[in-house]
Amino acid sequence: MTQVNNPLHGIKLEDLLNDLVDHYGWEELGQRINIRCFNHDPSIKSSLKFLRKTQWARDKVEYLYLKLHQLPLPAPRNNLDSASNKTKKTPLPQVNTDIWGTKKKD
Repeated sequence: MTQVNNPLHGIKLEDLLNDLVDHYGWEELGQRINIRCFNHDPSIKSSLKFLRKTQWARDKVEYLYLKLHQLPLPAPRNNLDSASNKTKKTPLPQVNTDIWGTKKKD
């Protein structure tokens, strides 16, 4: 199975994280993605352990990496309702919208 349309194909999570830390530094990275492993005694090792177990956090890190390198962004995911086997469209969460530059101005 090839992943022609996956811009992250072939990029190791460790390399991706090192690139973000080199570009932003731990402090700014922790401000952009507020997770404990970035804000309290950060290290590549502890961050990799957390990101490998926590998909929502990994999604945010991968999204930030894609934005940084101006790579194609993934399409919004739809949740599958297992009870009815129909696709249920849910609005995207508004958390960290300031990270992605989509924050609405009042």
